Amino acid sequence: MTQKAYDMLGLAQRAGKLISGEAAVEANLHKGKGKLVILANDASARTKNKFIQLAGLMGVQHIIAGDKMRFGISLGKSPRSVLCITDEGFARRIKELFSSNL
Repeated sequence: MTQKAYDMLGLAQRAGKLISGEAAVEANLHKGKGKLVILANDASARTKNKFIQLAGLMGVQHIIAGDKMRFGISLGKSPRSVLCITDEGFARRIKELFSSNL
């Protein structure tokens, strides 16, 4: 993955269009506000399964890319296993950046 993808996550965070952390992402998805769920490659199998199922149930796309530590560093927070983008434009661009490097 390129630094550009992680930089875009930081930009989405500063714009208020990114939710991070399991509880916050789950609540956000239940409210119907999610556009893209991003799961870290090194997230636990339980976490991946939970959010893949929840995203599917809510009709939200998901990708598995990156790692928890880099997500945390990009956001200025502790390591994060799951992120949720709430803006369609950011979601599209972030998905492109991560997909081009898989």
